[in-house]
Amino acid sequence: MAEILHELAARVVPGATTRELDRFAERECKKRNVEPAFKGYGGFPFTICASPNNTVVHGFADDRPLTDGEILSIDFGVRCNGFYGDSAITLPVGSISAERQRLLKVTQRSLDLGIAAARPGGYLSDISHAVQACVEAEGFSVVRDFVGHGIGRQLHEAPQIPNFGPPGRGPKLKPGMTLAIEPMINAGSFDVKILADGWTAVTVDGRDSAHFEHTVAVTDNGSEVLTKL
Repeated sequence: MAEILHELAARVVPGATTRELDRFAERECKKRNVEPAFKGYGGFPFTICASPNNTVVHGFADDRPLTDGEILSIDFGVRCNGFYGDSAITLPVGSISAERQRLLKVTQRSLDLGIAAARPGGYLSDISHAVQACVEAEGFSVVRDFVGHGIGRQLHEAPQIPNFGPPGRGPKLKPGMTLAIEPMINAGSFDVKILADGWTAVTVDGRDSAHFEHTVAVTDNGSEVLTKL
């Protein structure tokens, strides 16, 4: 899946449409004999979640051409040999503003810090706290309505992993756990709303949102990212 997401990222350019990206992802899944994790899940109609600008998560692919200066979050998952992987990235479309660059950089850094906190002997909320501390120090906000999750033979498993909260709480982390860690970070308020399609979540204040995610294994030596090239 990391290969497919990498190839999708190269296709996020002005003039491309998210429907084209969605069809490409589905074709690539078939080529590799893996199943799209999202299509049909709870009735979701697409292979990728395509979420531009102020769309937080679960955006629908469409035929609108992307324009220079936008940002686009792509959330993508597959099922392979009975196990799920889940990953997300937020990408610039052409040349983006300094503020959008900063939002992407901070969100990516918060994911890296969350992953680093996924250590055996630590606690689940150590991940949450690492994300929140990074993001709020930069003046951004952490979405409360959506969280990371355990992952394995099901796409969404226990435990839920909020991106906020004090450290040292929740289940103790131990080797063998697999977690989908996914900061969803807003430039303005953390408040979101769901559109009439029942899926698309957008920021209430209309400001931008970014989303990065990896599937991570807790090992004896710390954390190992399973969804990178």
